Amino acid sequence: QVQLVESGGGLVQAGGSLRLSCAASGRFFSINDMGWYRQAPGMQRELVASITSGGTTHYIDSVKGRFTLSRDNAKNTVSLQMNSLKPEDTAVYLCSADVCGSSYYDCPYYYYGQGTQVTVSS
Repeated sequence: QVQLVESGGGLVQAGGSLRLSCAASGRFFSINDMGWYRQAPGMQRELVASITSGGTTHYIDSVKGRFTLSRDNAKNTVSLQMNSLKPEDTAVYLCSADVCGSSYYDCPYYYYGQGTQVTVSS
């Protein structure tokens, strides 16, 4: 079992910044991709950004140039620096991890955190 614990959400004015962090713990062989999803009321959950174990990142177009995803493989953490926030970034943000259980062949297992609220006021 893997636990993902998020921190760093909150309320910020448009144009402000927030940093989200997520730490993975539990029993696993390795973590492949980590990332952040978000879900706004009445909207589908979307993958905002992801990062491979090798550090390759992917962002949705609406956050490119504003959000930066980073990862510390030694600590099993991932962080999302969000700058120039807009009201449309308001959502619950959920950390995600794609894990191998007991070996490289025992993959993938997908885990999600409980989510942290990000609210951007205009």
